[in-house]
Amino acid sequence: MRIFTASLATETNTFSPVPTDRASFEMAFYAGPGQHPDTPTLCSSPIVALRKRAAGEGLTVIEGTATWAEPGGLIQQQTFEALRDEILDQLRAALPVDAVILGLHGAMVAQGYDDCEGDLLARVREIVGRDVVIACEFDPHSHLTPKRVAACNILAAFLEFPHTDFYERGEHVVELGLAAAKGEITPVISAFDCRMIAVLPTSREPMRSFVDRLKAMHGKDGILSVSVIHGFMAADVPEMGTRIVVVTDNDKAKGDALAERLGMELYAMRGKTAMDMVDTDEGIDRALAARAAHPAKPAVIADVWDNPGGGVAGDGTIVLRRMLERGIDRVGVATIWDPIAVTFCHAAGEGALIDLRFGGKAGPQAGEPIDAQVQVLKVADEGWQSFGPSRVTLGPTALVRIVGTEVDVILNTNRTQTFEPDIFSNLGIDPASKDILLVKSTNHFYAGFAPVAAEIIYVEAPSSYPSDPRETNYTKLTRPVWPRVENPWA
Repeated sequence: MRIFTASLATETNTFSPVPTDRASFEMAFYAGPGQHPDTPTLCSSPIVALRKRAAGEGLTVIEGTATWAEPGGLIQQQTFEALRDEILDQLRAALPVDAVILGLHGAMVAQGYDDCEGDLLARVREIVGRDVVIACEFDPHSHLTPKRVAACNILAAFLEFPHTDFYERGEHVVELGLAAAKGEITPVISAFDCRMIAVLPTSREPMRSFVDRLKAMHGKDGILSVSVIHGFMAADVPEMGTRIVVVTDNDKAKGDALAERLGMELYAMRGKTAMDMVDTDEGIDRALAARAAHPAKPAVIADVWDNPGGGVAGDGTIVLRRMLERGIDRVGVATIWDPIAVTFCHAAGEGALIDLRFGGKAGPQAGEPIDAQVQVLKVADEGWQSFGPSRVTLGPTALVRIVGTEVDVILNTNRTQTFEPDIFSNLGIDPASKDILLVKSTNHFYAGFAPVAAEIIYVEAPSSYPSDPRETNYTKLTRPVWPRVENPWA
């Protein structure tokens, strides 16, 4: 069999002031045909999974471009069209194929395109015709549109949030795609709109048990796959919101019924799934108490809305500034995005003492920049951190210490949220040596930091992220959804 595979992915915050262009993709991750590394990125697992199966099963795998941009604002129209057409041209050159298996994100929005993935998939279907299998892996923080469902035979999203299963779900999509191409299954997609906007972490109940039940359904009674599309509430697009996706083996009625039942169960959990969040001072107080109670472990504060993984700049200073005002020492910060400050630190060199202004540059909601004398502890041409089996670049990076304190701040060039403690240790900071670790992430950090933390505290500090869907000025979301409407089923 001949299988074509590629990956085009990012997550678009349509309210973000940070535009996304070709350079955004090339800085974060870009691999031309055949150049993908042996480790997967968040959205390119199908490529690696297919490589591993190719030799043993006699598959001919034709790899197209794989690229990912860190979440940000609207994609420049020319950038999306060029990357889309690059992959489509590669597909045309690969014909004939038995299947197309893609790694996408699902929340990509460009100038003039509310549904980038739907546009790409519709064009793929037009090229290969109705008889070729199209299978796609998605991030659950995405938008499920009729255009995507119509184009795909198989569609599945990661089940875990944090996304610890992105590679396993890539293998899952590949397994189903190959089985469909061999004629062993006849996949049919069912979807149900839960009519809500929600934060659905699987690191806590009630989502933990809900997702475990979904996993147990796979491969039984004709159920091939079940996914929860959480939605991405920082996007003003018509289809934004939570959905259930069920893929059955040629049993649409069963899939429709199951999707509706699970969707209504999920709707009944509304308002009960999100992490408990506190304001800045309460979060700091709790962190200090946790460190005092467990002196061998740092407390971890998550600045949940100044999260580059949600498309904002990640240069917020509000929580750090409050710690400095309160005289709190022995703090590690990952990260503050500031390419200008990084440039100054690299120019000064390791060991230098400089007066540095950092953070607070992208907009007023990030807080005021911090002005301090710092010592440049370390510079790196490319800092990095792990995310499961993946390696995430920080771009050119600097580690600085605010003079007179043990407050160490990682300044990075490639915007990225914090995933793993090795973001600190890779630059020479022992996370256990700090009283508090301040990270910019909503929940993806949890799997890595929970084992080493005295306590994890979620802080709801101001940022440019539209965190309250009741108040967000959506202009394209016109159907009734909770919590914008108390009863969207009325």
